[in-house]
Amino acid sequence: MHPAFSVIFFTTLSGAGYGLMAWLSAVVLMQLGSGAEAGAMPPRTVAVALPLALILVSVGLLSSTLHLGKPMRAWRAFSQWRSSWLSREGVMAVATYVPALALSAWAFAPSPHAGVGAVWPVIAAVALLVGAVLTVVCTAMIYASLKPIPAWRHRLVVPAYLAFALLAGAALLAALPGASGLARLATFALIPLAFVTAAIKLGYWRDIDRTPLTVTRGDAVGLPQRELDVFERPHTEDNYLTREMGYVLARKHARKLRRIALAMFAAVPVVLSLVALALPTVAAIAMPLATLSLLLGTLVERWLFFAEARHLVTLYY
Repeated sequence: MHPAFSVIFFTTLSGAGYGLMAWLSAVVLMQLGSGAEAGAMPPRTVAVALPLALILVSVGLLSSTLHLGKPMRAWRAFSQWRSSWLSREGVMAVATYVPALALSAWAFAPSPHAGVGAVWPVIAAVALLVGAVLTVVCTAMIYASLKPIPAWRHRLVVPAYLAFALLAGAALLAALPGASGLARLATFALIPLAFVTAAIKLGYWRDIDRTPLTVTRGDAVGLPQRELDVFERPHTEDNYLTREMGYVLARKHARKLRRIALAMFAAVPVVLSLVALALPTVAAIAMPLATLSLLLGTLVERWLFFAEARHLVTLYY
């Protein structure tokens, strides 16, 4: 598949934003459940981090419209939520803004803990957590539901999207200034998450390397169980299918890019996280660098996700 940079940036930035939202929601729920007093960490953290998450999500969503032929008609995608994962993603993305803004209002209030027993901050946090996770799942299902692309119709696609979102969210939380206690906790969480994410991607890459396409060229032209060779292309110039579905990436380049992606989204963040835990004085430098490396590695991984996927229609061409 042709790697569209607008979609790559969308899935990377929005995934990081929703991952940060999920972590913030969980922290707020834990603090409210424990009866935190005024001046506790969550309100200050949410006041800084939630706008950042909203910016990442908004920039990602806007970048995704650049891949559309007529971006001004993007609103029509919301009408097919009964059958389209793309439409469900749009609906969930917009719906998640409501609890995110409500929780932001709570965080920016002069005394956000004055009514710890109030129900609405809890409802907003739960809704934001559920909405963030479901939006990432809908994004992953856009690809996992496509039968003509075997590399995407894989059991690890949805877990991988969730793992990358939570990993990026933990890194962003760990890099926040002025949240030392919570940042340290997020740094601890980042290390096992990096290993889990790397294991998921290694398993995914192993499977797509070993699993052949579900049909052959003979099946594509109506001659099953026959070995066919292409004598002449069915057209004289490129068309939409060959441009969008027929991207070819050499295996040697794919392996090199995989190693680069693993190093950037897993190895480097883990090393920098260990440095930050061992030397708290350098954490303010180490964790932003870890976050930057993770996001760049995710961009490479997401580019590979598209470039290595092969649409069955290419068998005909």
